[in-house]
Amino acid sequence: MFVDYHVHTQYSDDSDYPMEDVVKDAIELGMDEICFTDHVDYGAKVDWDSGEEISYCNGLAMVNVDYPAYVKQIGALQKQYEDRLTIRMGLEFGMQMHTISKFEALYQRYPFDFIILSVHQVEDKGFWSQEFQQGRTQKEYNERYYEELLHLVKRYQNYSVLGHLDLIVRYDKAGIYPFSKVRHYVEEILAEVIKNGKGIEVNTSSHRYGLADATPSAEILKMYHDMGGRIVTLGSDSHAPAHLGTYMEETRTLLKSLGFRQFCTYDRMRPVFHEL
Repeated sequence: MFVDYHVHTQYSDDSDYPMEDVVKDAIELGMDEICFTDHVDYGAKVDWDSGEEISYCNGLAMVNVDYPAYVKQIGALQKQYEDRLTIRMGLEFGMQMHTISKFEALYQRYPFDFIILSVHQVEDKGFWSQEFQQGRTQKEYNERYYEELLHLVKRYQNYSVLGHLDLIVRYDKAGIYPFSKVRHYVEEILAEVIKNGKGIEVNTSSHRYGLADATPSAEILKMYHDMGGRIVTLGSDSHAPAHLGTYMEETRTLLKSLGFRQFCTYDRMRPVFHEL
């Protein structure tokens, strides 16, 4: 089964990939199922209709998804292409400690199939811009990232999987921070995830970013498996046609080598298991 469960479109502020083009491309690639997971990052971005001042980064408006239009278009595409592709509706929640209530209110508004819980910024400071890392030691920004994620999984439950769990690695200009120094954070995060019936994703964008390891790392994936974790999704984190559905076979091979036998899709927030 060929799926992609981390897909961005023109509804994300960092993509101009038309949603229907994604569907057509997925069909052309022979995919069976996709899930749209466009960005919502309260704190760093505002809703398009909030009346709040919109900030800009590199000429792009920093706004969240146009929810009514998003839901309407996904519904229309599901009907139009129902015989050719299964299309699920999700979002990527870029959460922080102080934005939990906003995400919960959004979650209650629509019948989502799937929610990725990610941390893209802490204290409204983004990793990609190095604003979060600035003024902190490598130890401080790595530990602060995992502390934020741990707090969230203890406090918030309306999500499906953790997105790119060790994301901070992608933006660490100081090099690879020893995993042994954050292992206890990751172990506690995974224990919460498993206890609460949630999962983690393997984000195949590690290949296009030129990272030396998977995202999350093979060591984290092995730890998750050995702790009893079985809910795993596969996502390219695509923002453009060249990203869609990439490196899925390599990822399945990796998961099998670590002991996994199944991966998941989602339907109305319930995991559906498939053989790798």
